[in-house]
Amino acid sequence: MTDGRDELMETDPFDAAPLRLTVNLEALAENWRDMAARSGRARAGAVVKADAYGLGIEDCGLTLYEAGARDFFVAAVSEGETLRAYAPDARIFVLSGIWPGQENAVFANDLVPVIASEEQLAFWMAVLTEHGPYPCALQVDTGFNRLGLSVGEALALADDVSRPTSFEPVLVLSHLHSGDTPDAEANRRQLDLFRTVSAAFEGVEASLSASAGIFLGSDYHFDLTRPGIALYGGQTCIGTDNPMRPVATAEARIVQIREAKAGETVSYGGTHRLARDSRLAVASVGYADGYLRNLSGSGIPLRASVPAGAFGFIAGTRVPVLGRITMDLTVFDVTDVARPAIRAGDYIELFGANMALDEVAAAAGTIGYELLTGLGLRYERRSLGEDDI
Repeated sequence: MTDGRDELMETDPFDAAPLRLTVNLEALAENWRDMAARSGRARAGAVVKADAYGLGIEDCGLTLYEAGARDFFVAAVSEGETLRAYAPDARIFVLSGIWPGQENAVFANDLVPVIASEEQLAFWMAVLTEHGPYPCALQVDTGFNRLGLSVGEALALADDVSRPTSFEPVLVLSHLHSGDTPDAEANRRQLDLFRTVSAAFEGVEASLSASAGIFLGSDYHFDLTRPGIALYGGQTCIGTDNPMRPVATAEARIVQIREAKAGETVSYGGTHRLARDSRLAVASVGYADGYLRNLSGSGIPLRASVPAGAFGFIAGTRVPVLGRITMDLTVFDVTDVARPAIRAGDYIELFGANMALDEVAAAAGTIGYELLTGLGLRYERRSLGEDDI
């Protein structure tokens, strides 16, 4: 026989956490298979930078590897070091390239630096003089004005017969700046420039498309695609339905349900005045947890097409945020939820299967990428595999 203290000690931390994040690994794998099919004859890689878009590079990396991904993209050498244990024989490309002092970590973990500037290229050539042949990738800027050799620099490099024989690029890549807008003329201009560059590096694989570019069709696929946000359930193209399965569900626990009278105000600054007698659920999430202050129900729309403030979801009902979101707490209007249906200790879905990630992001005037990668440290995390669902 046990007493109440023993039962409390055996409680699953996930069931009592103020915040929790569930990652559906089966949906992640299914999204990768979907993007692989959409990539046609091209191989589909997987972008797992920023801790797999905030969802955990270890579990997500292993899941994507087991689903069939063999080409991964990270932003930093340290991310590649972490991923190597979960993708043992995969090619891991480091998008930020390489800097002095990182070469030993690159070699030890069999990482492929993506050379993104003339300065990095000069350093890499010097490294190869001592080390000998080692693969790299070349990033070419075709109109983004972010990272990459210019088209002219890339073509000159391709024609340089004096370059060391130890210089062995295995991939040339570029990035579309308006891939999420299918009818943007810039997509075709970038495609034409990239075709010129990839043709100059005969025999070297080419990659142009991230998630959005995959949806532009086979002209944009080349040899290898780089799906990222689509894998994690995010929207890829403006103005279209999202075909991807939701992967992440974020929830906040209700700390208190309180009664408030019409005419009273809610939260800092009294920016929201109640038009009716209301029930308010105070939930343990705030901007310190990545639930952005711009999601506040201030009564002032960010733009005409977006309602002021976000919604949560509980007991089959969408419930609006009222007043300003604070560091640790957010107030939701649960007046329209049947009283017996919820109580303190229950969880409100912030985004997930019932509250689309990108709808919530739009209410903050941002994108799903920022919500996912901005999740704070206070979420109790649980990953669900096929056997758990």
